[in-house]
Amino acid sequence: MIPFLRISISFIFLTIISTSCSARKTNDSENIKPTLENTKNNLTIEIKTGADNYNHYLPLFKDKKIGVVTNQTGILSNKTHLVDYLLEKNIAIQKIFAPEHGFRGTADAGEHVVDGKDSKTGLSIISLYGDNKKPKPEQLAGIDIMVFDLQDVGARFYTYISSLHYIMEASAENNIPLLILDRPNPNVSIVDGPILETANTSFVGMHPIPLLHGMTIGEYAQMINGEKWLKNEVQCKLTVIPCINYNRKMNYSLPVKPSPNLPNDQAVNLYASLCLFEGTNVSVGRGTEKQFQIYGSPYLPKSDFNFIPKPNFGAQNPVYKGIECYGEDLSTAKKVNRLELNWLIKAYQTTTDKSKFFNPFFTKLAGTKKLQEQIEAGTSEDKIRESWKKGLIDFKEMRLKYLIY
Repeated sequence: MIPFLRISISFIFLTIISTSCSARKTNDSENIKPTLENTKNNLTIEIKTGADNYNHYLPLFKDKKIGVVTNQTGILSNKTHLVDYLLEKNIAIQKIFAPEHGFRGTADAGEHVVDGKDSKTGLSIISLYGDNKKPKPEQLAGIDIMVFDLQDVGARFYTYISSLHYIMEASAENNIPLLILDRPNPNVSIVDGPILETANTSFVGMHPIPLLHGMTIGEYAQMINGEKWLKNEVQCKLTVIPCINYNRKMNYSLPVKPSPNLPNDQAVNLYASLCLFEGTNVSVGRGTEKQFQIYGSPYLPKSDFNFIPKPNFGAQNPVYKGIECYGEDLSTAKKVNRLELNWLIKAYQTTTDKSKFFNPFFTKLAGTKKLQEQIEAGTSEDKIRESWKKGLIDFKEMRLKYLIY
C-alpha cells in the first residue's frame, strides 16, 4: 500500500507531460477497481483521467479555437462528456472529429460513418473512418489546438491508435499543436504477441509493435513522435495531460463501453486474443450478448455450448446470422495476462476443413504471415511464443523512454 504522505506528494508534483520530457514512473500499488484503496488509513483515492486533470489544460485553451477528437468514451469522472464540459467553460470548439463507430459510438465495426452535426450541441462532426481517415487541411482551417480524448484498450488492431497516427500527422503538417488527455489502458500490464512486419501495415496495424503494446494512448503518442513513424518523419507539437493516481500495476474498469462490441471488462481483457478469430471462419460472438467472450462456428465439433448470432446493437449483419455455432463460452474464464493462442490452435485443429479456416485478413491482424504458417504446421504454443521473444525484448527496451507511469 502507498502511505498517505507519498500520495500527497504525487499531487503536488503532478505536471504536464510532453514529448520533450524523460520517462516518469509512479509508485507501485495494488488495485482492483479504478480507485486506490488504503484500508489501514481508511483512505480511498480515485484514479483521474487526463480529462479530469482540467486545471492543467483549460488555461491552454484561453482565446483558442479547438478541434476535439473524441467519442462516447470522452467523459469526466462525473459522467459529463468532455465536449459538454468544454462548452460549459466557454471553450470555442469548432469541430468534433469522430473515429470508427462514430461520435456517439453506436456504429458497427467497419460501418461507413458520414459527416454530420451533433444533435445536442449543433457542432459539426467530421468522420475519421472510411475514406477520410486523415483530416484534410480545409477541415483543420481555423483550428488553433487539436484535443484527443479516446479510450484505448491496448491492442495494435484497435483502430483508435490508427486514428491517433493520422491526427498527429495532420497536426504536424498543418502546424497545429496536439493535446492528448490520457486515459488508463485496461491491458497495460500485457506486452505480448508478434511484432508487426512493415509489409503488413494497414489501418488495423500501422507500426512495428507487438499485438499487445502495454502503453497508455499518451505514452503511445510519444512513441509515434519519438520514433518518427509519421509520414516523412514529421513530428507534431505534442502535449500529454497525464492521469492522476495511476500506475501500471493498477487494474482499471472502464466506465463506458469503448466500442459497441466490447460490453464489459471480460470482453476488453479477451479482445486481443479472440480478435484473431476475425481472420478466420470462426465467430467471436457478434450478434449475441457475449461479444468477444465466446467463439464458435458451424464447422467446429458439436458441443454442449452453442449460440445463434442475430442482428443486435453491435452487429446488424453478424457472421453466421441465424446459424447455430458450436464453440466455447469464456465469459466466466479467468482473466488472461498474455495473448492466449490455445483457443485459436484448438479451433484450427478441430475444424472440419482446415483449408477454409484462415482468410487474408488474418495476416493483417497478426501483423505477420508466420503465425498462420506456425499454426498450420502444428507448431506448439510454447515454440510460437519463443519466436516472439527477441522482438518483445527489443520493443520493451525501446518503449522505456516513452513511459509516463
